[in-house]
Amino acid sequence: MSTDGQAPPWPPRDPRSRRCLRLASGTALCLATSFGLALPVPMVAPVLGVFLLATLNRPMSPRTGLGLALVVMLTTGTGLLLIPLLRYYPASGVLLVGLCLFLAFRYGLRGGNGLVSTFLVVGLTMISAAGTFDFGLAVTVIEALVKGLLVALVALGIGHWLFPEPVGAGTPSAPAELPEDQAARVALRAALVVMPAFLLALNDPAAYLPVIMKAATLGRQTCTTSARGAGRELLGSTLLGGVLAILFWGALSLFVHLWMYFLWMLLFGLLVGRKLYGLSPSRYPPGFWVNTLVTLIILLGQSVQDSAAGKDVYTAFAVRMGLFVGVTLYAWLMVAWLDQPRGARQLSG
Repeated sequence: MSTDGQAPPWPPRDPRSRRCLRLASGTALCLATSFGLALPVPMVAPVLGVFLLATLNRPMSPRTGLGLALVVMLTTGTGLLLIPLLRYYPASGVLLVGLCLFLAFRYGLRGGNGLVSTFLVVGLTMISAAGTFDFGLAVTVIEALVKGLLVALVALGIGHWLFPEPVGAGTPSAPAELPEDQAARVALRAALVVMPAFLLALNDPAAYLPVIMKAATLGRQTCTTSARGAGRELLGSTLLGGVLAILFWGALSLFVHLWMYFLWMLLFGLLVGRKLYGLSPSRYPPGFWVNTLVTLIILLGQSVQDSAAGKDVYTAFAVRMGLFVGVTLYAWLMVAWLDQPRGARQLSG
């Protein structure tokens, strides 16, 4: 009897558990490697690892990975070109950065590579802001981004080697390309979310680089968030990330060691990954959980660095968390305002 056209006797295994393990182990590996090797701005590697592991369900070849690293160097290097303009013509420089942010977000929304769009946003903001204070600091940020990306790519490869995709698992469909007018509106909203953090960083780049990274994450999240659920998703994920960072810090304080740092990150990554991939029921979209994990990594990484530098960790955490909440409330306001019907927005203005 012919079996042509019949379904295979064994259906493909559910890939979500492997993806959860890959996300948690890859993020923990990036975290331990960046802090263990004392990379510049060590929180960059695990943040990029989260973006890569949550986005790519296929391993990346060495050639493609090196090509992506080269693209990152070129895209982030655009921030260096804006440094003279920001130093000598600050008003024109800020306007040009805003325009470039709009074009970078619009490129991603119109079907462009989302990772390249993210790196453009980071390069335009973090590197140009750092360069207005000290050119060497801008070069250090570029070094941190490139090294962090290489660590994240290695973690991605190891994750797919340890937890490969099951045979027959489908690949996620690419995000739908938005119409021109809608893409322009959403890109404008995302650019307005990032700009206040960039202006803050112009005054003290070293202190506000984490705020820029948080704002860039919020800008990404607002591209897929509607006004109806914006407050719950944006503010909720930020607050949850802060709560998890406090719990993580308390657990890590019981026994301070790099391997415990790795193991606790693995545990927290598994808890968030279960929600992200739907293994545990959740009413929130994946973007909520990605933002939660990124917020946790940024807050915790900065607290570890504050502790190593002998600073007051709790005061610094409170100030940083307050800034994160302020940036998030502003993002919520932008989403609510720009999602109004055009006529209502004109009346409110």
